[in-house]
Order: sequence, then C-alpha cells, then structure tokens
Amino acid sequence: MSDCCSAPQGAYDLVVVGAGSAGFSAAITAAEEGARVALIGYGTIGGTCVNVGCVPSKALIRAVEPLHQARATARFDGIAATAWPADWAAIVRQKQRLVEELRAAKYSDVLPGHYRITYLEGSAHLTAEGTLAVDGQAISAPKVILATGSRPAVPEIPGIETVEALDSTSALELESLPRSLLVMGGGYVGCELAQLFARAGVLVTVVSRRGLLPKAEPEVSEALTRVFEAENINVVSSLAYEHVEQLSDGVRLRVRTADGALDVDADRLLLATGSQANTEGLDLPRAGIDTAPGGGIRTDDRMRTSRVGIYAAGDVTGQDQFVYMAAYGAKLAARNALNGDSLRYDASTMPTVVFTDPQVASVGLTEAQASAAGYNVRTSVLDLAHVPRALAARDTRGLIKLVGEAGSKRLLGAHVIAPEGADSIQTAIMALKAGMTWEELGDTIFPYLTTVEGLKLAAQTFEKDVAQLSCCAG
Repeated sequence: MSDCCSAPQGAYDLVVVGAGSAGFSAAITAAEEGARVALIGYGTIGGTCVNVGCVPSKALIRAVEPLHQARATARFDGIAATAWPADWAAIVRQKQRLVEELRAAKYSDVLPGHYRITYLEGSAHLTAEGTLAVDGQAISAPKVILATGSRPAVPEIPGIETVEALDSTSALELESLPRSLLVMGGGYVGCELAQLFARAGVLVTVVSRRGLLPKAEPEVSEALTRVFEAENINVVSSLAYEHVEQLSDGVRLRVRTADGALDVDADRLLLATGSQANTEGLDLPRAGIDTAPGGGIRTDDRMRTSRVGIYAAGDVTGQDQFVYMAAYGAKLAARNALNGDSLRYDASTMPTVVFTDPQVASVGLTEAQASAAGYNVRTSVLDLAHVPRALAARDTRGLIKLVGEAGSKRLLGAHVIAPEGADSIQTAIMALKAGMTWEELGDTIFPYLTTVEGLKLAAQTFEKDVAQLSCCAG
C-alpha cells in the first residue's frame, strides 16, 4: 500500500473505491468540502478513459483521419494525394506515450496536491455489516462510494471460448494490422473502431443484431450505414449470433439473417458487445446491495445504493457510460454523502457523442421517446446539402434532426450526424436547458459557414422550406 497524505488510516469521513474518473471526482469533491478521504485503487490508476478508452481511441482515430482525407481529395478538382500507415507500430507507441503522460498529469501527479486524500492500493470488499476492508484490513468511515468502473463484456455465443478474440483494449494495442477484421457489435465502440481500422487499410465487416447505433434516431443510423458502405465497410444486420470458431487462418462467425444462415470470415474478431461492471470481489450480495440484471449496481436519483451509507457512481452502475457523466454522478454522490442527500442526478440534457466521421451527437429525447412520454411530437429533418458549410467543404454526409412539442413549439431533442457535429451539440444542450422553442432557435444569430449553423436552419425547417432561403436569410 502507498499513502499520499497525513490522515491516519481509519480516521476517514468517506472511502471511495475505484481510482478512475468517477473515483477521483468523488474524492476531490469530498476533500474540497473538508472531508478526510481514503481513495482505494486496484490495478492501473486512472480507470478506463485515460488508459484504454477515450484517450487512446481518439488519438488513433485522429491519426487515421489524414489517410481518409487524402483519399477524399477527389471531392475537389485539381487536387490529388495519397497516404498510408507507413509504421503502425510507431503510431501505437506514440498513442501509448500520450496515455502515460495524461495518466501522470491528470491522476497520479494530482494526488499530492490534496492533503486530505489518502491513496491506498489493494482489493476492496464489503462485509455483511456494510463496512469495508482492503486486502483484509478494515477501513473505517461512515460513508462509502463505489466507483470501480467496468470492462469489455464477452457475449455468450457457442464457441467463443475457443477464439482468440480482441476487445476494445487489446485492439488498441495491436502493433501490426490484420488483413481483415470482424467487429461484433454496432454500438459506439464498435462503430468507432470499425472505421478506425478500415481507414488504416483493414478489410472490416461489422455484424450487429440491430444495425449501427440502434439507440440513435433511425435516420442517423441509416446515414451512418451509408457512410460505412461508401468506405467499403461491410455492415451485416443479423437476427442472432449462432456460433463462432477458430480457423487455421482466422475466425468464422455464423449468424442468422433474414435470408438465412451466413458465415462471416476474417483474420481477427473484435468483440464490441457491451461492458460488464467491475463488482467481483466486492461481495455485494453479502452487503445487501442490489444489482440490475446486467450486473450494474442499482442506485436511486441521489446515487444511493440499497444499503444505507453506500453510494455508487460511474460505469459500475451500468448507466450513462460516459466519462463526463461518471464525474458528474460521482460529485453528486460525494456531496450527498457528506451533506444529506439533497442533490438529484439529472441526465435530461446529457450529450452523447460517437467519434465516427461524420460524428454523431445527440441530446434530449428521440422521436420515439417523446411519443412514448405522451408529447404531441413534431420533427424537423435537415439534410446537410442545405448547410452552406457542408457545401463549401464539398462534404454533405449527414443530417440534423430536431424533435419538438407541437403545441408549445418547445425543443425536446436534437440529433446530429455531421463532420464537426460533436462541437455543435453543446448549442443544442443550452437551447434545451433554456427551454427554447424552435422559433427562438431559428431566430438566433449564428456565425455563417459553420456546421452549428445547421441547427438554426433545422429549426427554421419546422415552418419554412430552407431551400427557398438566401444565405443568412431568416
């Protein structure tokens, strides 16, 4: 064990289990409120985002963008270029250096500046009395926050135990590229990694039971599928995964489609079928802490578990698995644990972003969710062919969909698939938080020749034919 501060062991106001984004957020928040905190880490400090998630994946996604842009120069007359990954191992090693630098700068080097936080390394478990022990040694505190994160899940498919499968962690560590790759799963991780490897020159097939981004608006999912197909990424919608087997020269997955059985072969298999909460060893049942069917710890809107005095936040809850939501939930958990459970978790304007190209970003309700909630729904769908920025860039891949309430004209949701779309969603977040109507958004002044101007045009599309508007009109 290592100790970074002067508080004696056992004299804590709060124990935080897990030293990732949620754990650090909870510990720092509590320390800033004057609490003495024990932060328990196990394994590599920093959690998923910096080590094996957001940081390494986005670094490699950015690395392959020039490869695609060189091939896309045909959009402009008079320009020709080519690019290829001359040394993939060097790219991966550079990515790893960035991970190590950020892990130090944002995690391990941060701890000495917080004298109220004691960092302890070890495996934590709960007792039947709800107390905590680390490697068998009791740690005493009136409140506990569980923030142990999650890891890639392995689907229950016949034969999966015989296959040398990659997951989102090991795939980002490959220093040599396979000739072909089968990606199982069409969610955020599957889509990002499929396009990443395809742009690096790998022949990629994505197999998903519900298509690409099944929780997104159908127009968005369809648009991304067209983009993938244009980049020669094969997308297979399956009804079921039937069997997987290791071949002498690769892997084979048999799926059931609407047209019958189909065998999909590739050099390597990448599993991107979800995540599993890291709760092994915590002894949750013995401590009387309920879990959901997927394994995540159940919490209420105050971040409380079913055991009084014990809270949970971040990916271990199985909800809203984004690093910023983990940090947000952990702050609430810390403040509630110390100050009487007065704060409620609110994800109503939670943004989601998928770093494909074009990027997919969303906030608020989908059309289906709004209808299910009882709203009289109206929608506006604007193709990027009507956005001047997209026309000037000769890149009209994507669309913007707004969801509103018919009577009040209040905006309920915004869904974007566009180059630079991730940076546009914050404007929609502010519009929803302010309770704006589509008329108010359409009357707002936006900078010309920007992607975010598409939100204004999409708002105007509720009432007008934007094809009949002049530039900057309205």
